[in-house]
Amino acid sequence: MRRLYTLALYLLTPLVLLRLAARGVRTRAYWRRWPERFGRFSYPRDKPSIWLHAVSVGEVQAAAPLVEALRVRLPEVPLVVTTTTPTGSERVHALFGADVFHVYAPYDLPGAVGRFLRHISPCIAVILERELWPNLFAACYRASVPIVLVNARVSPRAVRHYRFAGSLIREALGRVSAVAAQSEADADRLVGLGAHPDHVWVTGSLKFDVRMPPGLEGKADRLRAQWGLARRVWVAASTHAGEEEVILAAFGQLRQRSPDLLLIMVPRHPERFAAVAGLCRGEDWTVDRLSKPTGRPDIDIMVGDTMGDLPLLYAASDVAFTGGSLIPAGGHNPLEAAMLGRPTVFGPYMDNVALIAQLLLEAQASRQIKDVSDIVNAVGQWLEDPEARQSAGRRAVALIEQHRGATGKVVAMIEAILQGGKSQEPESRIQNTEYRIQNTEYGRQE
Repeated sequence: MRRLYTLALYLLTPLVLLRLAARGVRTRAYWRRWPERFGRFSYPRDKPSIWLHAVSVGEVQAAAPLVEALRVRLPEVPLVVTTTTPTGSERVHALFGADVFHVYAPYDLPGAVGRFLRHISPCIAVILERELWPNLFAACYRASVPIVLVNARVSPRAVRHYRFAGSLIREALGRVSAVAAQSEADADRLVGLGAHPDHVWVTGSLKFDVRMPPGLEGKADRLRAQWGLARRVWVAASTHAGEEEVILAAFGQLRQRSPDLLLIMVPRHPERFAAVAGLCRGEDWTVDRLSKPTGRPDIDIMVGDTMGDLPLLYAASDVAFTGGSLIPAGGHNPLEAAMLGRPTVFGPYMDNVALIAQLLLEAQASRQIKDVSDIVNAVGQWLEDPEARQSAGRRAVALIEQHRGATGKVVAMIEAILQGGKSQEPESRIQNTEYRIQNTEYGRQE
């Protein structure tokens, strides 16, 4: 089966490169560093590394506490962090600077994977969330490189997709030394797909361990002073095409109830910044862009068109909407706003962060919406009732504190494997660890 898979990959490679070139029309970074995707790059270290793979921005930010913890606990071991997207690459450089070596992950072609592994000589491969690559995992297995899946999650929809390649997925998961699943449901699904039951533990989500940078609230206060301290602020974050129109329709109705309301619209993808600003202006709103603010106090909409400033915009808001959730994109992480005590609303499509969404809803710190009317009711109630809004925010913060600790459990697992322990041995250490990293800062700039 893997031979047919590999043949198909080779046949599809020209189309993959054409797609990469097409994406580069809007985001020039996709035109750069192509050799890295085939395992061709220079690596400056001469000793084995810990390799951590995080696909894009969300995974990199989830990995931040783990990267910081590994730097503290294993300072002598070089860290290699790979991504597949330019925005993920930018986030690695912003968060970690020269403290880690960054390169794009190779395509799952035997030659590319082999060159990549020879360059970095990993002593362990730490793969975030649900990246299951048959040739990569097979190459690691042949090279005696243990594979650890951390923050692992699999939605019911993903299970259905994986079953079309059942033997490939079973083979890949069978090569994994340990799995740190986000929830019991994720653990059960991974075992059902082929992970060994004795190699799977539930450690919770690394996203609960992220810390906001100090001084953020002070910066947010200064930003709100520019907009007018009396104004209420709603941020619609990480929006996708098809969601902005719904948000603008809801905003129009909310402005009738709160004439001073300011909307901050933050598109998920940088290549859409200009188009979304144009869409907002087309609705006859007065629009400013965060990258080039005019300083006008009477703007209706601020478009967040910079990278790394989302925590600041959350801190400067009263209520947040989490995008990727009104369309079947899987949803983005509502914890980023919740950490700052902001209540959140999100749509029905939250497969990528199902556990987090469920916990926030159960804590009554978030509300799930499906259309314009729902948004207007939920956001409007929180904007108009400061006591209810602040109470929801306090519940969100308390929930996050309750669920911190996944980082320590994952570090214990990695250390046990690096010390030559069997895959069963990390269990007691995971259950008993009290290890914490207190200074990991979301959005920190080096």
